[in-house]
Amino acid sequence: MAKYFLLLNLIAVLSFCCVVLAFEPSPLQDFCVADPASTAKVNGLACKDPKSVGAEDFFFSGLHLAGNTSNTFGSKVTPANVAQIPGLNTLGISLARVDYAPWGINPPHTHPRATEIVTVLEGFLQVGFVTSNPENRHITKVLKKGDVFVFPIGLVHYQRNVGNGNAVAIAALSSQNPGVISIANAVFGSEPAIATDILAKAFQVDATVVAQIQSKF
Repeated sequence: MAKYFLLLNLIAVLSFCCVVLAFEPSPLQDFCVADPASTAKVNGLACKDPKSVGAEDFFFSGLHLAGNTSNTFGSKVTPANVAQIPGLNTLGISLARVDYAPWGINPPHTHPRATEIVTVLEGFLQVGFVTSNPENRHITKVLKKGDVFVFPIGLVHYQRNVGNGNAVAIAALSSQNPGVISIANAVFGSEPAIATDILAKAFQVDATVVAQIQSKF
């Protein structure tokens, strides 16, 4: 009798596991073109009626155009994600072109939903990312034309043009909506602002220094 109940318990556990793990990560249809006009609340964007889908839903033109780098950072990101290409919805991939003026930077940031792989098309880029606590290792390298580098998902990373001419890179990301969290903007430019004394203690500086930095955001 004890063996019988043990067997029943084992079957119950296995059945529970199977129910919990029954998960289909891949698309269950050919495509799910985003419908930004939909009011449906889903994790991502609702699908457009497949009968109304056309070639333009899978198309974007613009990555051949140089971005305007006349700004504080000397860089410009031109995205090609689900906001520009509705057909990317649910497909887990996107692109971006990044232009850099001489010594321009793409400042430290993270992509909360994507790993990034970047290819240098022109120029020389110093790239780097920082590992998680407690090591906080800074892994960095200078890339030239044709070189490829990977930024693991969620880790803080950056690029800097270390050449005297313009630089261009193409980045591929493992999400149709990778998201961007710029570290300086998030910490010093949040709305409402993080209390000055909190940031002063975190960065081990005087509160007046924090206030000065916050004023720039």
